[in-house]
Amino acid sequence: MDYQKFSEISPCDYAGTLKRESFMDAGIKELWPRIPRISGPAFTVNMVAGENLALHRAIYEAPVGSIIVAQSNTMDYAVIGGNVAMIAYKRGIVGFVIDGVVRDIAEIRENKIPVFGRGVLAMPGTKKQAVAVNTPITAGGISVNPGDIIVADEEGIAVIPKDRAEEIYQECKEKVKKEAALSFEEWADRHKKNIDSFYE
Repeated sequence: MDYQKFSEISPCDYAGTLKRESFMDAGIKELWPRIPRISGPAFTVNMVAGENLALHRAIYEAPVGSIIVAQSNTMDYAVIGGNVAMIAYKRGIVGFVIDGVVRDIAEIRENKIPVFGRGVLAMPGTKKQAVAVNTPITAGGISVNPGDIIVADEEGIAVIPKDRAEEIYQECKEKVKKEAALSFEEWADRHKKNIDSFYE
């Protein structure tokens, strides 16, 4: 499957087709300005709180083109820093979506590695317990399964169920195409008529 094509459509446009449970909460956002939109299959990590071993393992196991999505289970310890992010990026990982905090954001920003998360904290986690990676997780308040398609940008993070990904992409693409064919004046006129219909 061509995972890059999913980034042709913004999370806002996917919102017309997907339900609320397909969008992470507003607390997870881009961690440097004007971050590019990314898309790819989720490689998931459910971490032991206070540790980063599982995520560091994931950067070597995730296939090229993946987005690593992590349930960190803590806001007290950063789960990734500049060097680890760069190793992953050089391996072909598209970016990171972290339900938690990261460190070395200046370095990550300078290297233009797309990272979304809840914030930044200097204190790193430890490495003690080896746990399985690429299992179902909860991130941003919603379920994420391995292979679900992630589309992330400054507007938010959409999680497209892998078994419906192609169908949803095609539906959204048609909708975007139709809306692009409308002038702003036509859209505004249609909008007013729709609003007026509720007050007649």
